[in-house]
Amino acid sequence: MIDRREFLLGASTAILLARLAEAAEAAPDLKITRAVAFRLPLKRSKVAGKNSRLDVHGDSSADRMVRLYTNAGIEGLGNCRAGEKDVTALLGQNPFDLYQDDERRMAGPLGAGTMPLWDLVGKVLKKPAYALLGGAGPERVPVYDGSIYFADLLPEYEDRWQDRFREEIDMGRKLGHRAFKIKIGRGSKWMERAAGDDRDVAVVETIREHAGPEILLGVDANNGYDLAGAKRFFERAGKQRIAFAEEMFPETVDECLQFKRFFRENGWDTLLADGETQGELEVFKPFIEARAIDVYQGDMNHFGFEGILTEAAWAAEQGLQVAPHNWGSLVGYYMQLHVGRAIKNFYGAEHDPLSTGVLRADGYSIEDGTATVPDAPGFGLAIDEEVFARECRSEFEVKA
Repeated sequence: MIDRREFLLGASTAILLARLAEAAEAAPDLKITRAVAFRLPLKRSKVAGKNSRLDVHGDSSADRMVRLYTNAGIEGLGNCRAGEKDVTALLGQNPFDLYQDDERRMAGPLGAGTMPLWDLVGKVLKKPAYALLGGAGPERVPVYDGSIYFADLLPEYEDRWQDRFREEIDMGRKLGHRAFKIKIGRGSKWMERAAGDDRDVAVVETIREHAGPEILLGVDANNGYDLAGAKRFFERAGKQRIAFAEEMFPETVDECLQFKRFFRENGWDTLLADGETQGELEVFKPFIEARAIDVYQGDMNHFGFEGILTEAAWAAEQGLQVAPHNWGSLVGYYMQLHVGRAIKNFYGAEHDPLSTGVLRADGYSIEDGTATVPDAPGFGLAIDEEVFARECRSEFEVKA
C-alpha cells in the first residue's frame, strides 16, 4: 500500500514531468545561438586578512561567468569555469535535450559549470532554480558570515585587534548575520606555535564575549593544527560553545572519529565539518559510511549543482548534512542558497560579503541569520548592461 509521502512524491514528479513536456512542446526549436564568457568584478566590504595557509586575501575577487543567448530571446546567466571549446559545444543545442529532470541533473559539456543552463531552463519553465533542483528545503536558508580572518595580523589593527574583531562582528550583524566562522591556526605559519595558539583562543574569547551567548560561532583552522593540537585548542576554547569545527587537521577517517569521540567525552555538541579541498566526490564515501564527518563541504563551484546534490544524497542516507564551501564568489553564494532551498539536509550557506554593480539580485536578503531566495524564474539575476559594458572583461565570445 502506498503511503502519503510516496503518493505526494509521485504526484510532484508527475507535475514536473508534465511541465517539462509542456515547455519542450512550447519551445521545440529553442537553440543556443551565442555565448559570452566574462569576469564579474567583486568588491568586499572590508579587507580579508590571512588564514593559516594563505596571505592577505584582500578586498576584491571575481566570478567567472557565462551568458547564453537563444533564438527565442531568452538568456541564461551563471557561474561557469568551462573553457571556450566546451562552451562552443553548446551552440545549436536545445537546453532541454541536456536537462535530466527525473534525476535533477544537467548533462552536457560544461562539467560543473551548469548554472547558465539551469538559469535558462528555469526561465523557460518560469520556475526558480531551487524548485527544479528539488524544492524540499525550508523557505529561509541558514547562512553564516565566513569573513572573520586574521585581522589582528594586519598592520593597521595589530595594536587594537580586539576592537577590530568587535567591529567586524558588528558589521556582520548589521548585514543580518547571527552566525560567524572564525579563522584560527596562526601558529601553523604566521606566529610561533604556542603564541599563535594563545592568540587563537583569545580571539574566540573576545568574539564570544562581545557577540553574546545567542550568536552561533564556528572555527576554521584550514588544516592549521594536528589532532593533538586541535584537542588542546578545544580544551581551552570548548567552553565558548563552538557550533562547528572546520578543517582542524588534514582529514582521515580514523582521526576524525577520534576527534568526534573527544567532543562527546567532553559533553560538547560541536559538529565536525570538512571536505572543501577534496577534488573528487568518491573521497567522501568512506567518511560518510563511517559517519566520521558531520557536515560535508565540497566546494560549490568545483562540484556544481550536480556534484553537491550527489554529495548531499549520500550524506542524507547517514543522517548527515552538507554546507558547500564558498569563498571569493558572490554568485557561488546564490548557488548555495538555491541548494539550501532544494534539499532537507543543508546546514548553512557561507557568505563572503561581496558586492557588484553589474548584477541586480532582487529577492536575496539576510535577516536574523537566514536568507530569502527569490521565486523569480531561474536564479532571478539580471545584468545592468551599462555597468556591464563599463566594468566587465570578456574572456571569449562564440556564435552559431
